[in-house]
Amino acid sequence: MVIDYRGRVKIALMDSGIGLLAATAAVRRLRPDADLVLSLDPDGMPWGPRTPEDLTRRAVAVAEAAAARRPDALIVGCNTASVHALPALRALCEPGIPVIGTVPAIKPAAAGGGHVAIWATPATTGSPYQRGLIADFAHGVQVTEVPCWGLAEAVEHADEQAITATIAAAAELTPPDVTTVVLGCTHYELVSERIRAAVQQPGAAPLVLHGSAGAVATQALRRIGEPAAPDAPAVGSLTVLLSGREGGALPAAALHYAEGRLLPAAGPLADRM
Repeated sequence: MVIDYRGRVKIALMDSGIGLLAATAAVRRLRPDADLVLSLDPDGMPWGPRTPEDLTRRAVAVAEAAAARRPDALIVGCNTASVHALPALRALCEPGIPVIGTVPAIKPAAAGGGHVAIWATPATTGSPYQRGLIADFAHGVQVTEVPCWGLAEAVEHADEQAITATIAAAAELTPPDVTTVVLGCTHYELVSERIRAAVQQPGAAPLVLHGSAGAVATQALRRIGEPAAPDAPAVGSLTVLLSGREGGALPAAALHYAEGRLLPAAGPLADRM
């Protein structure tokens, strides 16, 4: 079968590691026909402990590699990179390539009322950035910030024992009357149901989880004027870049998660300029 690639949508996503998988899977579900470019930075991960200047430098390099594939839009599939590097990434790519950052879903979570917990990395928890989002969007709502020590790293390496332990530790820090949890790191969306099971209290109303992947994918399509088309043929290709190098395959840990396993089956590997 000959596939006509002319006029196809191409979306790039970037992160230091596999935290971008949730947004990538969301794009794939909305547009199975879209070509995807995943630009990761295994040489420089994790980005979290780096200084803002160093993180920005590495994020710009990863974005440049993605931009060279001429995508229609670039999603920054990382909360930390969105906090520190978004202005530099937009200066690099826009207006030619719209850049969509990832922000914790505090606004929709607070709109639902109740007691909201924000699960985030220790570096983000209590930061001026997160406190600013709480002040702007959660005024009058009870909010508890929960530092999730080691959870992103455990998810990145698909370390089952560490995932279980770190989720349990964060659940211990989460008040029992919490009704809503914001997943403030893209890695956490890959283990969302395990987080739900750990926080859900017996006899309580079902816990509400708020991630960012769906909203980010929808915003990317909106920015480029493309509709969602979940019934489109699954002919979208997948290109993986590893610290700027042609990778050809997702990291092995990605296939530990349903979001990662969804991607290789979605279409042929290809790289088209």
